[in-house]
Amino acid sequence: MAKRVNAKYKIDRRLGVNLWGRAKSPFNIRNYAPGEHGKNKSKPSDYCIQLHAKQKLKGYYGNIGEKQFRKIYQEAVRRRGDTSENLIELLERRLDAVVYRMKFAITVFAARQLINHGHIAVNGKKVDIPSYRLKDGDEVSIIGKMKDNENTQAAINTSERDTPDYCDVDAKTLKGKFIRAPKLADVPYPVSMEPNLVVEFYSR
Repeated sequence: MAKRVNAKYKIDRRLGVNLWGRAKSPFNIRNYAPGEHGKNKSKPSDYCIQLHAKQKLKGYYGNIGEKQFRKIYQEAVRRRGDTSENLIELLERRLDAVVYRMKFAITVFAARQLINHGHIAVNGKKVDIPSYRLKDGDEVSIIGKMKDNENTQAAINTSERDTPDYCDVDAKTLKGKFIRAPKLADVPYPVSMEPNLVVEFYSR
């Protein structure tokens, strides 16, 4: 957990994007990779392009571990339909992603911490597993003392991003409903995501 939290401060510059579209991103000040060779750019290979796409997607959802991310990809392959769309759907059904989408937390890392510490309920029952997969119509709520926490209130009132239309949220009661799984085009990514390149990466 600590490794992932620390990584969020470096991942934007390492990937060369403001991954979450935040005003506080270090990429806004130094928009090149860290290290003495950070400003040197060469034409990337197809492998590098595909790897970069995978790293962006993994990083965006809280720097998911490789083993867990590969399992998600393998399930996306097994499902009917477009593997790229399946991959996005599975990622967007994660509880930590939905808590972040509903603006109950300012970052996906903070969303994961809320869940780990037992402050989130699904359909009225406490769930402390960030990767818990939501179904259409599931209700998500903040429970206990975190309802009045200043960080929670700051997150719900932030103007950095909006709640997507596949989540219905009541900011007063801090309850929301996951209406449906989105398509890639519905997800409000602040940067371009290319799950098709992730599929190509794992298909090599």
